[in-house]
Amino acid sequence: MTILITSILIISLLFIATERQTNINKAAVAVFACTLGWVLYICFGSDFVESRHLYDYTAFLNGIKPNSEAVKLYIAKNVFLPYVGRAAEIVLFLLATMSIVEILNNNGCFDFLMLWIRTRRSKLLLWKLTAFAFVMSANLDNISTIVLMLTVTNAILPRTKDRMIYGSMVLVAVIFGGALTVIGDPTGLALWNKGAITASDYTLSMLLPCLVAWALPTFIVSMKINNTIEIEHPSLPYRGDDTNLNVWQRLILFFVGIGGLWLIPTFHDITKLPPFLGALCVLSLLWIVNELINRNILTAYRKLISRSPQRMQYNMTQQILYIVGVILALGVVTETGSIAWFSEQIDNLIGNIWAIGVITSLISTVLDSFASCMTMVSLHDISATDPYYAIGGAYWKVLSFGTAIGGSILGIGSISGIVMMQMQGVTLKWYIKHIAPLTIFAGILAFSILCLQLTIL
Repeated sequence: MTILITSILIISLLFIATERQTNINKAAVAVFACTLGWVLYICFGSDFVESRHLYDYTAFLNGIKPNSEAVKLYIAKNVFLPYVGRAAEIVLFLLATMSIVEILNNNGCFDFLMLWIRTRRSKLLLWKLTAFAFVMSANLDNISTIVLMLTVTNAILPRTKDRMIYGSMVLVAVIFGGALTVIGDPTGLALWNKGAITASDYTLSMLLPCLVAWALPTFIVSMKINNTIEIEHPSLPYRGDDTNLNVWQRLILFFVGIGGLWLIPTFHDITKLPPFLGALCVLSLLWIVNELINRNILTAYRKLISRSPQRMQYNMTQQILYIVGVILALGVVTETGSIAWFSEQIDNLIGNIWAIGVITSLISTVLDSFASCMTMVSLHDISATDPYYAIGGAYWKVLSFGTAIGGSILGIGSISGIVMMQMQGVTLKWYIKHIAPLTIFAGILAFSILCLQLTIL
């Protein structure tokens, strides 16, 4: 049964990697794999429980004679639920940040962006777009940021070719901006929830490599494009009398929402409560401020239902289901003992975290970066003796940054990359020809910088 469950995971990863060829949604594949895996696990639960959880299971029975019903209850409460909790921590955080973005967007808090970046100077426009995308993705999830930035990009750029170039560079900025902080990408968030990294140390380690990986391709592209670019002058959307806010009111909402997210690591350090609770706290505070400012709550509620960005909601729903599926699928394989065996083989054959980082980066060019990173993360527990696997150890940072590089090379290694290709009409062939060489070059340099930093420190 162990071989069968492990085979299901491997096959599902192959389907995830070939999503563009099979046209089967990877979120559906991940959810199906985790569901089937746990059903098979519980059908043969006695063998797994007695080999891995004998002491806890005996205590759970409390003198009762072992039976199939007791095994199923033990698995449901003591084995399955902890993995659900790990997935829920990430999902609730993403739901909170997505809601924050919707409230800010519905109140026009990002309208200034369209006015600020609009310029016929192509190089300046490129730097403005990517810089703002880099900063925003460090504070928000990648899906919300890429949809928001591409919506603005497409509103001011009428030509398809320009949209392809600028959209691709925005994607690079979003990927490495998200890799900069523990709340900017599900991978970093999962490592933070696991306790493998701390917020400040992680950001300090990632700062220079992420800046290089974003700025170098942007600089090269800026040298190739023309000095001027054709732009449109769209009018700002009318959002209704109930949200026709003054500038200072929109600034208040913006700083409550975005500024509150900056304080989540501090909230976690002080209270030791899960980060998603801090995100929910920020959301509730922003919600209250929004209703105090808008006053007309019922009209604002109708507007939220009718005008909320459907593309953002759809892609975020996919990402949430995908994350749940991946974590639960890896969880059931872990419970069979296969992960421990695979970890031992990797250590014996490779035994070098830098080489593992490179291999993970290559895998994540075609396999989703979250799945790639979580698979490799599951191979090791946090160690109190080995500095590579300790809290803030090099292993976790190398994996996280390596998968970010892999996700940027072909663009299909992340959901945000697939969203960009769909919105901008970018084909894989075009991306490989025009963008991939730049991200490979910048990625190698940035990864070398990260390895040098971690070796010295």
